[in-house]
Amino acid sequence: MLSKHNSIQRDQVEMIALDQLVPENHLVRKMEAAIDFSFIYDLVEETYSAVGRPSIDPVILIKLTFIQYTFGIRSMRQTIEELKTNMASRSCGH
Repeated sequence: MLSKHNSIQRDQVEMIALDQLVPENHLVRKMEAAIDFSFIYDLVEETYSAVGRPSIDPVILIKLTFIQYTFGIRSMRQTIEELKTNMASRSCGH
């Protein structure tokens, strides 16, 4: 059946969770299930000040590096670009 693009369809809103976009057997999901990253907080606690602006979560920084190494991404800039478009990588947050 031939269907033509209908511009009204673009105005529709659909709510979806990131977890719904990432397959259950994706490598990032497996890594998230296998590794408890909470130990990082204890390791870095003394290096963070109690005053000042909030920092980037150190677990997220470690996960970024882990994704970078696992998928062979050569630069942090390229890693950030990958995260903007790859739902699997985005779902590895908290």
